[in-house]
Amino acid sequence: MLPLNDPTHLDYVAISAHKMYAPFGTGALVGRRDTFEQGDPDLRGGGAVDIVTLEEVVWSDPPERDEAGSPNTVGAIALAAAISQLEAIGMDTIAEHETKLTALALEKLPRIPGIRMYGDLNPDQAANRLGVIPMQLDHIPHFLVAAILGYEYGIGVRSGCFCAHPYILHLLGLSPEESQVARQRILAGDRSEMPGMVRASFGLYNTPEEVDTLVDALENISTGKYSGDYDQDFASGEYTPKGWKPDFRSYVPFLENNLNLSE
Repeated sequence: MLPLNDPTHLDYVAISAHKMYAPFGTGALVGRRDTFEQGDPDLRGGGAVDIVTLEEVVWSDPPERDEAGSPNTVGAIALAAAISQLEAIGMDTIAEHETKLTALALEKLPRIPGIRMYGDLNPDQAANRLGVIPMQLDHIPHFLVAAILGYEYGIGVRSGCFCAHPYILHLLGLSPEESQVARQRILAGDRSEMPGMVRASFGLYNTPEEVDTLVDALENISTGKYSGDYDQDFASGEYTPKGWKPDFRSYVPFLENNLNLSE
């Protein structure tokens, strides 16, 4: 993070374990100690206080004051293991791999009929962008595209507004009036026509062959060459194959003896 008198120093560094291939949902916020000594903590509970009376609360010193409750010990160990593995592979190696996959995708995806892609689409600039490609297929809902990719091709993508609603609505070119209509429908519990995109992301485990599979799958979807018949849940906007239900018994056998899964 560098010394404070270095003009390139970082004030804060946020770490999300799930963005670094670690399970169990932990993370960290690193910053100057004196900033964490100010004010009251956002989360309050056991371990965050030294003294509690009916009149006052004396908070513990950092970092305990901002870590109320039982610590996510397993998550911290998993994050440390993930960081060690990333360092062993090398971030430069990971970046180079991601660049190759991104460039390959940017070369092949534009051939798909009716595709709209967002961001810098020049394959030669792949090293200067992330391996994250938002897109749409004309006249096919993003929720349906994501469902077909998942159920028929085993490809996991995100669909929707990616927790960046104002920016996505801006990219989609929605007017304030159109945005308000969409907002009212969502507030009424109907996401069936929710604006959005499909987002494919590349990781260190992906391969060039998987990029080809993605391109072929999107091309089939864009031309109507998919086999499933899908129902949409209006509350979530998501599609599932007609008549399909997950069979949790195949993953957790003891559930069959403890839960009624017939409904």
